Amino acid sequence: MPARILLVDDFEPWRSFVCSIIQTESELRIICEVSDGLAAVEKANKLKPDLILMDIGLPKLNGIAAAREIHNVAPKSKILFLSLESSPDAVQEALRFGVGFVVKTDASRELLPVIRAVIGEGRFVSSRLMSQASSWDTLVFAGVQ
Repeated sequence: MPARILLVDDFEPWRSFVCSIIQTESELRIICEVSDGLAAVEKANKLKPDLILMDIGLPKLNGIAAAREIHNVAPKSKILFLSLESSPDAVQEALRFGVGFVVKTDASRELLPVIRAVIGEGRFVSSRLMSQASSWDTLVFAGVQ
């Protein structure tokens, strides 16, 4: 049975790009797309997806606040952040609720391997972020590959 994915991003061309990548894998299926954080919480509660791909900069409720709510209503759904925002504070806060973080500029190369890793119980941070990790709070990266 394919992993069921909820895609959350307010930029429709980006959602189309992500869908085109995911459609190449028979073990993955986008079950719903939404464009704001409130809708993400609502759909996560209703659909209980296996994985949620979520941006941080979302209207109505930002991705981190949405992830906090989703954690309560769909605790088994894993959240993978996919964002241009890559400041240390944002990444560390996101990783409190998510199983990984991919910088959008790395998505064409890293998205599928990351999805496979996090579905298989792994955790992941973009290679671009790991190269910056030495200057961050290393506790956040414990167990993250």
